Amino acid sequence: MSVTYGTEHEAPEIALPKRDTGKAVLRGLFCKCPSCGAGRIFNGYLTVARECNSCGEELHHHRADDAPPYFTIFLVGHLIVPLALGIEIAYRPDMWIHMALWLPLTILSSLFFLRPIKGALIGLQWGLYMHGFDPNSVDPDAPEEAGVVMAERS
Repeated sequence: MSVTYGTEHEAPEIALPKRDTGKAVLRGLFCKCPSCGAGRIFNGYLTVARECNSCGEELHHHRADDAPPYFTIFLVGHLIVPLALGIEIAYRPDMWIHMALWLPLTILSSLFFLRPIKGALIGLQWGLYMHGFDPNSVDPDAPEEAGVVMAERS
């Protein structure tokens, strides 16, 4: 007895060209389209554009989720904590000086790094054909399939 998963009418897989993942991540880091490097990834501060305004590459199906804040906290923590500890050991300032210095610096550096980190992760996903960037995968969030699910429930 053998068990197979999937449907009998699966589409044939398309051979995908190799993408330069490093270049895509670097372009994303500068908030540019990972495909062409000319268009912008973001419409607003963190709102990802539906598609590149230069080459038309679809960007809406990225799945960055909680990774950008996680990596931002990781990076900012590794920058601020050693600096704060070094200042404390060297000068022993009052607590209000620490608060006045490190709280704004932490917030501003987090806001500064969050957008480029999200862009780099979108570039990584594009370069590795992850999630909706793979034409061979089925996007569960696609409108056609959502309509089918809703029709089956009624």
